[in-house]
Amino acid sequence: MFTRMAGIVFDKDGTLIDFHRTWEPVIRQAANLAAGEDPALARHLLVRCGLDPDTGVTAPDSLFASANTVEIAAAMVAAGSEVSAESLVPAFDRMFMDNARHAVALTDLPVLFGRLRRSGLKIGIASSDNEASIRSTIMALGAHSLVDFIAGYDSGHGVKPGAGMVNAFCRHTGCAAEMIAVVGDNRHDLEMGRAAGAGLVIGVLTGTGTRESLAGLADHVIGGISDLPGLLSQSES
Repeated sequence: MFTRMAGIVFDKDGTLIDFHRTWEPVIRQAANLAAGEDPALARHLLVRCGLDPDTGVTAPDSLFASANTVEIAAAMVAAGSEVSAESLVPAFDRMFMDNARHAVALTDLPVLFGRLRRSGLKIGIASSDNEASIRSTIMALGAHSLVDFIAGYDSGHGVKPGAGMVNAFCRHTGCAAEMIAVVGDNRHDLEMGRAAGAGLVIGVLTGTGTRESLAGLADHVIGGISDLPGLLSQSES
């Protein structure tokens, strides 16, 4: 099992953790901060960045779905926030860091990661969140000791959809790009995998992406990461 692949790079939000249950409250908090507690402006900022204020649904490939803190802050300023981007970025990063303890995993990550590692696979996480927040989240979910590599937008490897985070994983683990899989819930994740020359690019339907938005870039689209061991077994047979 898993004899061909050497490693897997996972996105975090929408792939490892439940995007909507984990992030909707803090997204609304961020918009309120940027709006100076002006409800009308906060609503406008939510819409501009991709969250429907009425349903709480985040649109596929929107800023909230795939952008990093710097990009979100810049978009909110462009959309009317009177708070500077220089002030918003660290404030947002602190919010996201504080939210790590509220993360809701989409499956038992220690069990899944343990199974993958016993099969000889290296495990990485590449997220548009900040690195400290990623590490806190994975630690809170009991999986930190099972992850070989973590990169966020501020880790110095570039940002999605560029190849830098995957390239850094390959350098760190010694895995060749064609021997790894990249797994994510939106197009930025899959584009990152393609840019790096990953051997498999896999979309999951547990986040903000849809089968329609992912199919054109993915080798496979699966329901979620719980389906990954079965898919990899088929791929290696």
